[in-house]
Amino acid sequence: MSELDILAREIEGYLKKYAADDEARYVIAPLIAKKSLEMNHLYQDLGFKSRVQMGAYMAQHFPRLAELKPKDKLWKKFLYDAIGKVAPACATCNDQEHCFTCIIAEASA
Repeated sequence: MSELDILAREIEGYLKKYAADDEARYVIAPLIAKKSLEMNHLYQDLGFKSRVQMGAYMAQHFPRLAELKPKDKLWKKFLYDAIGKVAPACATCNDQEHCFTCIIAEASA
């Protein structure tokens, strides 16, 4: 199993703990986990037009998790922080200075 597969499984497992129903647990959590490995912001890779749409989607399917997420932290960052890892996209992200407590940005400062 590759490192990316392991990351996706960890994200999926974390999301499943907070799933509102079986659709969120068995359909949406695996989709989000897979998309979290891609190189854009998570809302973009999921096809949303804005972070607001992404937030509403997450609140619908993972309401308890949405309540835990700080409002100024990006979803991908929040999920990877929750499992103690850095998202693959973070190393090449051009938005590091705007990302809430970005580990990559702090390490290079």
